[in-house]
Amino acid sequence: MWQPRGEYFQSPRDEIETNGVLMDHKKAMDALLDELGRLAPGGYSVGLHIRYASPLVYIKTFNPEWQKIYDDNAYALRDPTVFWGLGVRGATRWSAIKLPDPFNIMEKAREYGLLYGAVISWGPITSRSIVGIARDDREFTDAEIEQAAEIVRKLHDLAEPPTELTTAQVEALRLLSDGYRHTAAAAKLGISESALKARLKSARTRLGARTTAEAIRKAREYRFL
Repeated sequence: MWQPRGEYFQSPRDEIETNGVLMDHKKAMDALLDELGRLAPGGYSVGLHIRYASPLVYIKTFNPEWQKIYDDNAYALRDPTVFWGLGVRGATRWSAIKLPDPFNIMEKAREYGLLYGAVISWGPITSRSIVGIARDDREFTDAEIEQAAEIVRKLHDLAEPPTELTTAQVEALRLLSDGYRHTAAAAKLGISESALKARLKSARTRLGARTTAEAIRKAREYRFL
């Protein structure tokens, strides 16, 4: 029952192999989300690589009215499915979660068609991914939950952020984030403008960013800057 934060992360790797077919990461991510959507007719919420209480990837397709209520009331801080996902790595049906629900979130969700659901949690606690899936007609079967778990594992791997940038890449991005133009930034670093552009290009590749502005934003999100 997570709420969205923005566009999803694109891995710096160019291609992956899915069912024997090479696909770029955005297409691969979209294909997995489509598969998840078919599996969860009541909608889903995807929070990948949750760090410092905020996911790097946030996508949802639940009832928009419920999503607004959920967001306006900050239910993510009180949701028993979220607490289960943070505390346990695995998968379970919502009905099997016995954690307290003092704000009656689960019952309120039922009013918007989220009658049956499951939560899947994957990854280390320092970079946990939590996905909720829902339907309104019956409980998910064990096979369906395992299928969803496999999708979550793939999504988690696809969204894996870079672990580090080089000092040179960080210096170049930091100067541009501080408002320096290319010529001034190159002079500040004592390098040629072409060398600066090469550092920025390598940083964009490492961060999976199309533009330098996007690279700076992602570097901040990953706390490199």
